Amino acid sequence: MQNVTIYSTPSCHFCHLAKDFFTANGIVYTEYNVASDLEKRKEMIEKSGQMGVPVIVIGNEITIGFDKPKIAKLLGL
Repeated sequence: MQNVTIYSTPSCHFCHLAKDFFTANGIVYTEYNVASDLEKRKEMIEKSGQMGVPVIVIGNEITIGFDKPKIAKLLGL
């Protein structure tokens, strides 16, 4: 299983959709709340060049937003 990380905020609708998708498919993930964790926010921006959330990292692949088909493909679902 690949490492899955999501950079999110509590008020982000698409972040909630992504996390629900991971849970429904039994995907273990690490979540960073970039609304309160400034170091992780900086890390997310450095990795993605984006300030918008969610930023999802699966293995070495970065996905901006909740792109369900791409995420499912990267996870082999």
